[in-house]
Amino acid sequence: MAAGGTSGIVWFRRDLRVRDHPALRAALDAHERVVPVFCFDDRLLRGRHESGPRTQFLLECLADLDAELRERGSGLVIRHGPPERELVRLAAEARSEVIHVTQDVSPFARRRGERARAAFADAGVELRPHEGLNAVDVRSIETGQGRPYSVFSPFHRKWLETPRREVLEAPRELPPLPSGLSKGRIPSLEALGLAQEVSDPAAGGEGQARRALDRFLDGRIHEYTDTHDALDADRTSRLSPYLHFGCLSVRAIEERLPRGKGPEAFRRQLCWRDFYHHVLHHFPRNARSEFQERYRGKIRWSYAEKRFEAWCEGRTGYPLVDAGMRQLRREGWMHNRARLVVGSFLTKDLGIDWRWGERWFMRLADRRRRGQQQRELAVDRVGWDGPPARLSPDLQPGPPPGALRPGQRLRVAIRAGARAGAGQVHARAVDDAGRGPARGGMRDRRGLSGPDRRPQGRARGSPRAVSRPLTAVAALQGRQSGTQPMPTP
Repeated sequence: MAAGGTSGIVWFRRDLRVRDHPALRAALDAHERVVPVFCFDDRLLRGRHESGPRTQFLLECLADLDAELRERGSGLVIRHGPPERELVRLAAEARSEVIHVTQDVSPFARRRGERARAAFADAGVELRPHEGLNAVDVRSIETGQGRPYSVFSPFHRKWLETPRREVLEAPRELPPLPSGLSKGRIPSLEALGLAQEVSDPAAGGEGQARRALDRFLDGRIHEYTDTHDALDADRTSRLSPYLHFGCLSVRAIEERLPRGKGPEAFRRQLCWRDFYHHVLHHFPRNARSEFQERYRGKIRWSYAEKRFEAWCEGRTGYPLVDAGMRQLRREGWMHNRARLVVGSFLTKDLGIDWRWGERWFMRLADRRRRGQQQRELAVDRVGWDGPPARLSPDLQPGPPPGALRPGQRLRVAIRAGARAGAGQVHARAVDDAGRGPARGGMRDRRGLSGPDRRPQGRARGSPRAVSRPLTAVAALQGRQSGTQPMPTP
């Protein structure tokens, strides 16, 4: 801990932890007094991706962070309002001349950071950024020609070669907050005018994140290569919401990975996260438009509200799509492969604008970076380069339906889908008596109806249509979709 009489502020944003926190460590090394603060910004809380479930998760993360700081002798100061106003006031109260922050790459964070930097400079306060969001500094990785990457594989090779920073221990103690400083309180979700819309969400906080990581490293990671794509089993890490809010450090996770095929496959997933951040930093327009310029403004999307509502509520009649969407509604989380399937179905089969899907996901789900959301919702052809992807539910023979116990039909379909080749999902449509393929398609008024209905979306300037005719598949648990709750993967 530094000597002298200086004071510094640590502005927490998406780094809600005390372990491996470069900005916090730098502040402790540079200042005698350190003031940790989180600022509730209505532009984020009430922005275009307003979300009760995500905000509730955030509140739990902040409560956990406050407890960790108080245990070490400090506490989390809470302010509500534009950071460029509130943190200038806090700097005057605490007599601080430096505000330490973890560097972020999203367009919103960068705009907010620039506004704050200008306001701080006018007040004689320095904004000092630090690494901590990614395994490496994604802004500095570039091709041999000095350009940013747009393809994952070469980025991955360069990422593996990039030097890593040291992983930092949590501070054992922190200086107390300045006397007379108003600490503020973490508000409730209701006080913020929001509501929880997810019935079985994950709990937020660094403590919960560390326990989830421990469970994953103790067993599932060694089978990760073979099982992480399986939708009928819980074999993924489920760390995405904790990584988004920085309850875990990617570098600390990387440091704890054991040797083996499974851990190396998981490390590759961490690289995918850094790649999305790299693309978002260099191509900020990607947050609101298609990545490939040839598709911007050239796709006539469908805006069929009833079809979109059926997709949101898991009433399409496609069992795998519906299972994923119902899991999202229940848990605020969805398996990566299921996200790719439902995103492909929305954009390629229904022809609906991926931005509609993004809004629904951002309302309910753990908040991944928008670059990742776009790839999953506008699967490949309007995102990064890749082969055309389309959900094609073929009626393939499977185990004799009569031999299955009640509730097994959906699980069989999901297992078959996980084994199928890229862009294919295999499901056997059976009626509730297990008598074989259901005929005539769905006719439930709450879902999609008719095998010959064609969505409106068409791509101009492309030899392939973005959407194609729907092939209606009967629900695997009942003659009509939505009549009974379906199990989720």
